[in-house]
Formats: sequence, C-alpha cells, structure tokens
Amino acid sequence: MGTLRLTTPRLLVLRALLDDPGRERYGLDLATEAGLEPGTIYPILVAFEGAGWLSSREEEIDVHAAGRPRRRYYVLTADGVTAARAALARRASSRIGRLAW
Repeated sequence: MGTLRLTTPRLLVLRALLDDPGRERYGLDLATEAGLEPGTIYPILVAFEGAGWLSSREEEIDVHAAGRPRRRYYVLTADGVTAARAALARRASSRIGRLAW
C-alpha cells in the first residue's frame, strides 16, 4: 500500500468511495458525489490505483449501441478501505484543516 499526500479533494473522493466501499463507481459519478470537477477526479483515481487503494476495470459494452464511451469502474481494495478510513479518521481528529462536510 502506497503513501499518498491526502489533499482535500483526495479526502472528498475517499469519503465518496466509503459511502459504499464494495460498489463499483465511474469517474463522473464520483466527481459529482465528491463535488469536484470531472478533470480533477481522474488524476486522483490514478494515484489511488497506483498506491493499491483502488482496482479498476473497463466496462464491456457496445459503444455504438449504448451511445456513449466505455466507462472505467473503480472499487476500493481491502487495503484501500483500511487506508481511507484511517485517513479520514486522522483528518477528523486533526485540529488543523478540518474538512467542512
């Protein structure tokens, strides 16, 4: 499990992922739930996946029949659930830099 700098946007994404840790989510869905711009979410997801906190898979659809591009779905790994809970607990107990959610 990698070590990441946990910025406010990253913590917001972790919070969204922890709402239902076993559910696969795609980027735009997570961006909306976390209150982030879509362009912000993808570097965060790549970093979390690189650290071993997320796994991903590409959706298998006929893009012409669906009328949209394939989505990449992300889900927290067991290590990711542990790391996300620890990160959010550390932030909540910190006197400095509390997230306003």
